[in-house]
Amino acid sequence: MAAAQASFEPRPTDVFLASCPKSGTTWLKALAFATLNRATHSPSDSDHPLRHHNPHDCVRFLETRPVPEAMALPSPRLLATHLPCSLLPSRITECGRVVYVCREPKDAMVSFWVYSNKIAAVLRRRLGLEAPLPTFGEAFELFCKGQSSSGPNWRHALEYWEESRRRPGKVLFLKYEEMLQDPIGNVKNLAAFMGCPFSCAEEEAGVVREIVQLCSFEKLKNSEVNKNGNSAMMGVKNDVYFGKGAVGDWKNYMTPEMAARLDKIVEEALQGSGLTFGISM
Repeated sequence: MAAAQASFEPRPTDVFLASCPKSGTTWLKALAFATLNRATHSPSDSDHPLRHHNPHDCVRFLETRPVPEAMALPSPRLLATHLPCSLLPSRITECGRVVYVCREPKDAMVSFWVYSNKIAAVLRRRLGLEAPLPTFGEAFELFCKGQSSSGPNWRHALEYWEESRRRPGKVLFLKYEEMLQDPIGNVKNLAAFMGCPFSCAEEEAGVVREIVQLCSFEKLKNSEVNKNGNSAMMGVKNDVYFGKGAVGDWKNYMTPEMAARLDKIVEEALQGSGLTFGISM
């Protein structure tokens, strides 16, 4: 990321998709890509890029994409990041737009643990390693201490939440659970925020619904490229990016005591901020 901070030049039309890992990133990438590029790629096209490429290959992370490659992309550019808001270069947040998606921390923690084990198993086979993988209990302890690849999950979300309240025209804050509850409404809000609102004619023609259907979890998960294809980003099979995508799966992994402990940590960290996870009442 140091190279990006030094030489990446943002444009006013840039859109950055930000998130903690396993918080709806893959789905947001698909929805944003299909929405932003609908004039070039109709969601009903049989050769739509999302039918033949994983969303992570359609929208690359700024942290892993070579800067010259990112600079060569035509406008409007769509890029992604897992960086906390405080670590994003200020010229990026001041120049372009940021769309952030958060997920209820217990579900995010479980999803990341399952995903990490899949990736670790591949790397262990590839490198011939025999060290044991962390147990769920060990991973839970680290998560509660805020020791993860992007720092404390709740602080990551809080930074973007506060930025979205300071500058609502620059940062759009989404919740994974609310997107599941009302995908059409959230895609319309996403399009308007990115500067490409749906016309009345598009809405009447069902374009929004077509995008939601194209990017549905089941459609993406069961497409040939995501069942059997390989990721250009990680060099692993695309199916590792798709877990259950369900709300409340943490109940299958955490004891009531574990859940209560994590809820208390999050509640204390967010106290007074106005941010809550899950469905807003």
